[in-house]
Amino acid sequence: MTLDDLPPGTLPAEPVVPRVDRAQPSVHKVTRAEELRLQLADEIVRGTLAPGAPLDETDIARRFSVSRTPVREALRQLVASGLVEARPHRGAVVAQPSFERLTSMFEAMAELEALCAGLAAERMSAAERHGLEAVHEELRVLSYAGNPDRFHEVNERFHNAIYAGSQNGYIAEITLATRVRVQPFRRAQFRNLGRLAKSQAEHDRVVVAIMRGDKQGAAAAMRAHIELVRGEYEIYAVSV
Repeated sequence: MTLDDLPPGTLPAEPVVPRVDRAQPSVHKVTRAEELRLQLADEIVRGTLAPGAPLDETDIARRFSVSRTPVREALRQLVASGLVEARPHRGAVVAQPSFERLTSMFEAMAELEALCAGLAAERMSAAERHGLEAVHEELRVLSYAGNPDRFHEVNERFHNAIYAGSQNGYIAEITLATRVRVQPFRRAQFRNLGRLAKSQAEHDRVVVAIMRGDKQGAAAAMRAHIELVRGEYEIYAVSV
């Protein structure tokens, strides 16, 4: 079953896509520190910055023509994700989570996202459902464009809408915090050949279940989606 099979006329005209930030829906602006985090994370995941390579704040600030403040914040976030290790009196260096650690992170992510999706199936308002459908359609168009970075940006809005739709601010907060840690690996797997279309198909199963109010189906579809994301990252990691 696809979205086209659902009964028409049950959704409002104006799409509203809530964003989740610190447990409450809000408009999220990408800061310079976040831009640096994404850039450095890409270089680490791709192998441009090798394990053990030093990450000097002054050198990075000079390279990107910024002050040390956003660099320091970006490195702090990368430490939280496990991509960077902060060593006392030696500064930050590139790390790499062990296979066991990364598996644990993805397992937690899968269960938290499944919980949000299940609750969203029960609790999303009509406006929120329409907003989710609108973002899902935007991703469908982007899946043909072959731009993994843009797809990643809209993909975050898709998942944020589901977190907000759970109507549980605390669960949304800890789910988002966990996603920040896993984000570099989730982002990297979009570069796999054909991955955007596969991700879109996985999202479709989640959205259909939410629209039908199928709590168990939505949770199962989301859990399967995150498990596939982990598998796709492992494929990507071998290729770089």
